[in-house]
Amino acid sequence: MKLFTQSIIYVSISIFLIIGIWAFGFYYNMLDEIKESIDEGLEHYKRQIIYNALEDSMLLKKNKFDEGFFAIQEVSKIQAMSAKDRYIDTILLMQDEDDEDLEEEPVRMLSTAFENNGQYYELKVFNSMVEEGDLINELFWKSIWLYLILLAGIVIINQIVVQRLWNPFYHFLNQLKKYRLGSSKKLPEVKTSTQEFQDLQNAVIYFLKQNLSTYEQQKQFIGNVTHELQTPLAIATNKLEMMVEKGGLEEVQVTEIDDILNIIDRLVRLNKSLLLLTKIENHQFHQHQTISVNNIVRQCIDDLNEYVDFKNIKISIQETAELSVSMDPALAQIVVSNLIRNAVFHNIENGLSEIKITANKFSVCNSGIPEPLDEAKIFTRFFKSGTASAGTGLGLAIVKAICSLYEFTPSYHFENQQHCFSIRFNNF
Repeated sequence: MKLFTQSIIYVSISIFLIIGIWAFGFYYNMLDEIKESIDEGLEHYKRQIIYNALEDSMLLKKNKFDEGFFAIQEVSKIQAMSAKDRYIDTILLMQDEDDEDLEEEPVRMLSTAFENNGQYYELKVFNSMVEEGDLINELFWKSIWLYLILLAGIVIINQIVVQRLWNPFYHFLNQLKKYRLGSSKKLPEVKTSTQEFQDLQNAVIYFLKQNLSTYEQQKQFIGNVTHELQTPLAIATNKLEMMVEKGGLEEVQVTEIDDILNIIDRLVRLNKSLLLLTKIENHQFHQHQTISVNNIVRQCIDDLNEYVDFKNIKISIQETAELSVSMDPALAQIVVSNLIRNAVFHNIENGLSEIKITANKFSVCNSGIPEPLDEAKIFTRFFKSGTASAGTGLGLAIVKAICSLYEFTPSYHFENQQHCFSIRFNNF
């Protein structure tokens, strides 16, 4: 999960809890205020009724709520002395102007006791809560809507602010993901006034420059060594061949010289592969032409006919489209031929090799050792399977280097007892 998303989630949950608690407290505080206002009215009404009862004793006989908002009943002195003012929320059957029959309505009721000419009475006076209930209900829903609007507003504003603050970081991160040592010409750069991001940029650029310097030194070293080795290897090969041609050597000596020539030949091929890798990484191939992969495949198979017949390998080609790519012709030849040669040389006798060409993909599958190769190392330098001891171990590394140069996508998988290599071309 992205840091930006995590920030939004944490802030949203915090705001949800804080505003939720505030809305809950606000609603019940307003509810208490309304009830307190009603209670003050009931207290005032109670005083008026008691005062009027002293003047008009007929009020003391009103013991039902049918004719007013109060009822008086005579009680004993003990009950009156123990009674205290009590406010309760209850339900009474009432009939409003709009009602045809009696209906249950919520009321706020005050119960109290008073003394009149030596007699004790219990007074119950109530106030309808219909309007206040509507007010409370309306207040509740308005609080809910206010809560949701406030929450959504804060989350949206927070998202915009956080996105703007983190935008330089993600821009810098994307540059780092695309940066390739030795091929990217520009170092990642972040344009922001945020001190932390500037510090991050300085630290990353410091390490990139160090790695870039080391990479250039190693590349130059390999290039110089491989270039300087060409001449001594050629001279050694010529001298050994001349010794054999002159004759006079014993059979054992000829065999040993032949072994040495094979070793030198392997060194020459290894040297050429390393030199080719260096040239690829140095971007020394500048030609760009539209190349037909279909034609290169057919040419490579013709070149390998003798070896294919020798191992009795059955090669099938499935072309569903004409695959054209824009790249250096020499590199196109190398990347296609390396995969086909790999499928032929590492195949088994009487084996199979299937080549598929689509509009944007070239793939080669071949029989071989009945177990998958290490996908993580298959395109690295000097990787060899258990039986592939004769090769240089650089063929697939060269394929990977060429693909990286043109941003093609090489891949490997083991399926139906076959090793499948494919390249997805992105500039067709």
